Amino acid sequence: MKMIEVVAAIIIQEGKVFATQRGYGEFKDGWEFPGGKIEKGETPEEALKREIKEELDVSVSVGGLLETVEYDYPNFHLRMRCYLSTIETGDVLLKEHEDARWLGKSDLYSVAWLPADICVVKRLEKYCR
Repeated sequence: MKMIEVVAAIIIQEGKVFATQRGYGEFKDGWEFPGGKIEKGETPEEALKREIKEELDVSVSVGGLLETVEYDYPNFHLRMRCYLSTIETGDVLLKEHEDARWLGKSDLYSVAWLPADICVVKRLEKYCR
């Protein structure tokens, strides 16, 4: 089975987590944490900074690794490294996503999370208000 390695930014501010809705591809309209594929020669942290700049037009500070998700989709195995991150500079501009929301504890499950991402959402309840 093909394996895809990606990184995701878990951005939490004022008790809310940032979620984005995919605007393209097989999983269009599903909700996820922003991020993307690691390119050859990049560290996961470098990839995450690049991906967030490309997707959201902001610079992030990458903190500690929250979790590594291993998930089998029908056509590939996903390894997703999820890093706690904070926005350092810029205002969010959606370049690839259809929508984005800041979700608190009461609405954390109000969006249709992609299967691999829902594994992380459960861990985030303690960070949210």
